[in-house]
Amino acid sequence: MTHAKKQLINSPETVVVEALEGLCLSHTHLQLLEGSPQIKVVINKNHDKSKVALISGGGSGHEPAHAGYVGDGMLAAAVCGDVFASPSTAAVLAAIRAVTGPGGCLLIVKNYTGDRLNFGLAAEQALSEGYSVEVVVVGEDVAIDAPSRLTGRRGLAGTVLVHKAAGAAAARGAPLCAVAALAARVSDHLATLGVGLTPCTLPGKPTPERLAPDEIEIGLGIHGEPGRASVRPPPPAAELVTRMVKQIASGSPFFKLPSSSSSTSSASAPRLALLVNNLGGTPPLELSLVAGAALTAARADLGAVVDRVYVGPFMTSLDMAGMSLTLLSYDMDPEAALQEAAAEPGSKEDAASASSSSSWAHLLQLLDDPTSAPGWPYRGPALPGAFDPASLAAVRAPLPAAASAAAGAPGPGAGGEAVPPLPAGGLSAAAAALGRALRGAAGAVVAAEAELDDMDAKVGDGDCGATLAGGGRAVLAALDGGAVPLHSAPAAAAAVAAAVRGAVGGSSGALYDILLTAAARQLKSSTQPQQQLDASPRDWAEALSAGLAAVQKYGRADVGCRTMLDALLPARDAALAAVERGESGVAAAEAAAAAAEAGAESTRGMAAAAGRASYVPAEVLASVPDPGAVAAARWLRAVATALKA
Repeated sequence: MTHAKKQLINSPETVVVEALEGLCLSHTHLQLLEGSPQIKVVINKNHDKSKVALISGGGSGHEPAHAGYVGDGMLAAAVCGDVFASPSTAAVLAAIRAVTGPGGCLLIVKNYTGDRLNFGLAAEQALSEGYSVEVVVVGEDVAIDAPSRLTGRRGLAGTVLVHKAAGAAAARGAPLCAVAALAARVSDHLATLGVGLTPCTLPGKPTPERLAPDEIEIGLGIHGEPGRASVRPPPPAAELVTRMVKQIASGSPFFKLPSSSSSTSSASAPRLALLVNNLGGTPPLELSLVAGAALTAARADLGAVVDRVYVGPFMTSLDMAGMSLTLLSYDMDPEAALQEAAAEPGSKEDAASASSSSSWAHLLQLLDDPTSAPGWPYRGPALPGAFDPASLAAVRAPLPAAASAAAGAPGPGAGGEAVPPLPAGGLSAAAAALGRALRGAAGAVVAAEAELDDMDAKVGDGDCGATLAGGGRAVLAALDGGAVPLHSAPAAAAAVAAAVRGAVGGSSGALYDILLTAAARQLKSSTQPQQQLDASPRDWAEALSAGLAAVQKYGRADVGCRTMLDALLPARDAALAAVERGESGVAAAEAAAAAAEAGAESTRGMAAAAGRASYVPAEVLASVPDPGAVAAARWLRAVATALKA
């Protein structure tokens, strides 16, 4: 039996009205008209009726469109239908009456039959009542090569750029005819293409199973309808984005950007604005990746100059995982630019260039103008970041000098301190034993990767093994590359810390880096005064103690907190006790390993006081020991085994 998806709603029947209520309660300038649920209209109660009122709307489920775009500088009112259902004519007419004054009103309508009919009928009724009304229909979807003459192209996320530009013009006091003409021109110079990874889920309904796990759809709309093409398996994101940009640039009869940058000089390069739209369920991490790929494709494949880039959820489809790309450029219609400039003095080419540049600059100003609409995320120009013209990659800021040195050459020598030279007789027995111990410890965490991940999946995020194994491989690579000066205990510890630092992320990486760095500092203080290169068992035990003291200082955990310290602190105590008794390094290591193993096992069922496990129910914790403590016990056992060799 298929169950409805878990959702944060009270009832599918009331979700739209309650969401609009919450939006208005959250923003002081927004207000719902009376008459809900039949009339679902959000108005800007601060709208100046002497200026043109922009009204848009459509079915709900596309948030922040459309109510999120109500505010000074964008819409005066948004007319909302039920989820994916056009609002009624009565609701549209109520919005017109509520916000329209001497300035008149412009209805911006996405090209769907229900919206065209209901907004159109309301416009006719408002005209008969004496209101000044203009209508602009937006249809910029390029997924359909030859759309039906009756239906035309669908209105998608590019509609938001029409809202922004026309809304700014209205806020500046432009008359209705000028605002409508601007909206129509922007609409005519948009092109959008979307891709869906999952279907969307209607409130109170199960998620459709239309798409296979390895299937995506290109050219879909925003109402859950299937896309124009299915792709299996999904290509890498950069490849997909490049394909979409090329299709956008060539898939519309009004989009005539050049097909290759090789024929485009910098002076004549087309200028465009890019909108990267989250369809609802795409993580910001993935959307940022898509934005970078789209910028690169626009520059590399279209030879374009991207003047503005907008990234975020602008027009969604409930919880759909996917995105759409919109290009806006006046340079996509050079023939219109020539016609527009024909009356100007001078050559047609010069006049066209000047006219296009001037109108494009004006459009950018309108897109940059401020707005109080809560759904518009930018409070200034959405300028792209700096990039290298040769590689098109983002320009990196240089590392500070000390960090640059540390990243390039691990160990104390990287910090400006010379590593002692290798003794004439080569590595001592102690140095060779250190090398075996480090290899054994690193190999142990690599070998335990799958087991540790399995443990962590039950009590954490499932990556403990992979994280620590990455550090183990980095240490092994450093050893193989001769980057660990085994003849100097302090330098060797510092080199291992640097290897871990560059390979292990998250809190585990930071804690091990702290432990090793503090241990290296302790080894330096205990060996250098005696001009020693090797460290004694007591030196190593005291170094472990110093490292763990630093971990406790910054991590704030102790024995009993269900962390790696439940293994390492008993190991420290056992090692210190062994050297106090005058036992050998081999015996001290064996004592430390046994204590660590007992400490790790004691975490089974222990309540967690730190880390992600602190949020896990006690019955789950009872089934598995702490993976970080187990990892520490494994590498300590490997050290003890290596020292016996």
